[in-house]
Amino acid sequence: MHKFLALGLLVGGLGLGSSGFANAAGKGVAGKGVGDKGVQVVADEAHQRVDITIDGKAFTSYIWPTSLKKPVLYPLITDEGITVTRGYPLEPRPGERVDHPHHAGMWFNYGNVNGFDFWNNSDAIKPEGRSKMGTIYQKKIVSTKSGADRGELVVESVWVTGEGKDLLKDTTRYVFTKRKNARIIDQIVTLQALDKAVFNDDKEGVLGIRVAHWLESADEKGGIFMDASGRPTKVDTVDTTDATGVYLTSEGIKGGAVWSTRGRWCILTGHDPDKHVVTIAMIDSPKNPGYPTYWHARGYGLFAANPLGRSIFDPKQPAFNYTIQKDQTATFRYRVILFSHPVDAEEMNREADAFAAEDK
Repeated sequence: MHKFLALGLLVGGLGLGSSGFANAAGKGVAGKGVGDKGVQVVADEAHQRVDITIDGKAFTSYIWPTSLKKPVLYPLITDEGITVTRGYPLEPRPGERVDHPHHAGMWFNYGNVNGFDFWNNSDAIKPEGRSKMGTIYQKKIVSTKSGADRGELVVESVWVTGEGKDLLKDTTRYVFTKRKNARIIDQIVTLQALDKAVFNDDKEGVLGIRVAHWLESADEKGGIFMDASGRPTKVDTVDTTDATGVYLTSEGIKGGAVWSTRGRWCILTGHDPDKHVVTIAMIDSPKNPGYPTYWHARGYGLFAANPLGRSIFDPKQPAFNYTIQKDQTATFRYRVILFSHPVDAEEMNREADAFAAEDK
């Protein structure tokens, strides 16, 4: 059985994982042969997934397994075949942290919409707490498109409260681009309010990636982290010998000091145990609400952009409480780049300028 397909069966049906993803580099997806060129976007709705490959090598998959409470992109793999996302909870790996089971791959959601928590929801939530959580359900693959240098995927989902009420219609367009020594994901999310939706000022949002252990910070020792409802999550101390990740923002802020600061871009650079250097870049759009975003970036491996928190990051500021009125829409645009080399501020400023120009 093909490794992509095998993992689809496990993740989609049972919420379990295998080592198939990381080893799929160089393989085609189901229905495609080895050596397929360009960016291929292939849907497999029966197994709750859409596989994206570049020149026949695995890049990522859009998946909506029953074990998660939202669709995600998982894993993220560089052009050199290096997986930059944590395996847990889908594919636990030795030596990884096993905290925050809601941190899987790359996702978009928020911690407090009309009082419902979409960010922290997972199977770990006790039954008595589930009524205050929110779930994003995949509803429809609108379209897929493959091409020589780029592919596209458009999907529809719905944000449902813990009381079973549809709150937001989510139409997300992904653009996957091939570039020498880099792979790019543009994520454009349009939210239509099915009822008045208030994104109460909260630190848990919006675009997040949970990175591999070696991209964590070498000085991160763990601790107790509280969500907006006061629920504690313990991050265990682990061996950080192989942890090499360092954050840098457009404002020159570096390392652990990045958390709760603002900037139009942020990068995370590190190398795996085999000395492959990787830089993950996240770029905000001037068109986004709350631009420039706050960075909800932690040394234990959470890399997130949150433009909808304000007073939670800076108590001197008034609460943002961004609101979408019933039947109105809001659009969020982000670019994520996986580089197979170190990147400096000058290069990132050019990338951010280019993204802003394309987004006009």
